[in-house]
Amino acid sequence: MPNRLAEETSPYLLEHANNPVDWYPWGDEALNRARQENKPILLSVGYSACHWCHVMARESFEDAAVAALINQAFVPIKVDREERPDVDQVYMRAVQAMTGSGGWPMTVFLMPDATPFFAGTYFPPADHPGMPSFRRVLAAVENAFRARPQDVAETAGQVRAFLERPAIPLATGALSPALLDEAYARLATDYDRQFGGFGGAPKFPQPMLIDVLFRSHARTRTQPALEMGVGTLRAMAAGGMYDQLGGGFHRYSVDQHWLVPHFEKMLYDNALLARAYLDGWQLTKDSDFRRVVEATLDFVRREMLSEGGGFYSSLDADSEGEEGKFYVWTPAELKAVLGDELGERLARALDVTEAGNFEGQNILHPVEPGAMQLLAEARDRLLTARERRVRPHRDEKIIAGWNGLMLRAFAEAARVLDRHDLLRVAETNAAFLLSQLRKDGRMQRSYTAGRVQPAGFLEDQAAVVDGLLSLYEASFDAGWLDELRTLVAEMIRAFWDEATGLFFDTPADDHGLLVRPQDVTDNAVPSGTSIAVDVLLRAGRLLGEESWIAIAHRVLERLAPTAAKAPQAFGRLLAALDFQLGRAVELAIIGRPGDGDTERLLAVTRARYLPNRLLALAPNADGSAIPLLADRHAIGGHATAYLCEGFVCQAPTTIPGELERQLERFSAS
Repeated sequence: MPNRLAEETSPYLLEHANNPVDWYPWGDEALNRARQENKPILLSVGYSACHWCHVMARESFEDAAVAALINQAFVPIKVDREERPDVDQVYMRAVQAMTGSGGWPMTVFLMPDATPFFAGTYFPPADHPGMPSFRRVLAAVENAFRARPQDVAETAGQVRAFLERPAIPLATGALSPALLDEAYARLATDYDRQFGGFGGAPKFPQPMLIDVLFRSHARTRTQPALEMGVGTLRAMAAGGMYDQLGGGFHRYSVDQHWLVPHFEKMLYDNALLARAYLDGWQLTKDSDFRRVVEATLDFVRREMLSEGGGFYSSLDADSEGEEGKFYVWTPAELKAVLGDELGERLARALDVTEAGNFEGQNILHPVEPGAMQLLAEARDRLLTARERRVRPHRDEKIIAGWNGLMLRAFAEAARVLDRHDLLRVAETNAAFLLSQLRKDGRMQRSYTAGRVQPAGFLEDQAAVVDGLLSLYEASFDAGWLDELRTLVAEMIRAFWDEATGLFFDTPADDHGLLVRPQDVTDNAVPSGTSIAVDVLLRAGRLLGEESWIAIAHRVLERLAPTAAKAPQAFGRLLAALDFQLGRAVELAIIGRPGDGDTERLLAVTRARYLPNRLLALAPNADGSAIPLLADRHAIGGHATAYLCEGFVCQAPTTIPGELERQLERFSAS
């Protein structure tokens, strides 16, 4: 019989609805039962695209004998970390403190009051060297809870005290460009000069750090900063982490040189990487970078876009029980689709051999000049053949925060590449988010099959604001700014804490967790705090909201000195600091969208890398909504551009060439 998870909407929880484990979702029912029966809680946290989550489920949670042990001794709770990042965040911090590392599946044993006292990640079905079996762990934890309650309570008390302390020490200080210089120097030291990126295997894409490098180049004209960012983009695009055939990026590379990916595809990675490659194209005009942007967004439209306009969360790494099976090829398969001659040529160009480069099969990646042109000739036929395979599972949760990231990616690509089709996708997505995932001014977390749950987090609120700001710059529809104002007001009301001068990740009216999480670090996605600071600065400057800027400035004073010393954990915050310390390039255009004169002026801005720009456009001077447009008028009936930096303005111009000359001093491209 299905367990309680059958009533949930999360695809990950529904995958466990037929387990013999008597799972509860996170909530009062499970927590109350644990207190009433004085039972420890088994908290299992994972997500739909997690390979080892599926492995542990098959080995343990689908095993009737293991399930019987769990059901007898514990109150079992299953959590989708993508749906409940707040729960994941609190208990992952505990796991890392108790074990020295973390990851998913996450396995945590809690006191009846939800305080953790023992933790781990994946546990195998049988003992391995250095890794006890899950059955052994269950028996040992139950015995400790019953036979040594004082010891367990003491451990839990220590963990709770740890969780109540700030996650990182904060070195409050004055803001200066020296902080950005320190951050750049530390990144340069950690850069992998042979293969690009940072660190060794496994190697993760870090698009926020590429943003920091590109901004450093723009600010100081430091050529090595540009070379590190560009080198990383080229290395990732040439490896197997990028899906050479279908577009889009896998989660990370298991090796140092970007060849073998962990095959899951996450919405947030593709949003952030599309923007990084778009910046790379503006700086270098490398056609490969533009190709990657467009192919990545094409992949998202083709495979991750819902009928209503929301973006789905992820694609699994596995199909037919094997990781990567959907994506790999053999020489015989290429020949069967393309014929012997083209199949052999493409095999040589893309490193497809009989021996294989991945478990006897082959991950496509270019190893010869002209490989990508050859692949372009064969792409349609190969994609058609690949579509006949068993597809990886798609997690059809539509998460507000991740959608905000992708909304910005589509809007910026539409603006920079002058792609009206991409703008339509962005507009439809924004309308979907505001109509389906907003309640009383606050974004909800996720939408699945018409059902919305639970209440959203700072990340959701801030990321949708971020997407709307970029959508305004792509469409110049002031209605998006009206929506933005409403969301920002609720973000400050629900998440800002005046006493500490920081944002919390959960709203003030949510009291359901052991501690109220406040994670300020950027991980695979930027923290809610980093996005909030960034959008308060940019939107505050554009809309003349000084109180927003003041809040962002306070947070930067609390965090920036720490960020300078640990830049890999604060990429998005450092981008906000760069905006705050720099003088924004303010461009106001009086003209009508779509008009020839107006479009010629806008065309001058599209190809230029201007990370700290503020862009506004209207047919008439009207500073009531956007102060940047105040007292600006069209000259001689022609679209007119007004360019300012700080408090210094250039002469207004109707001539695209003159605007280009004025922008030259601000542009790194």
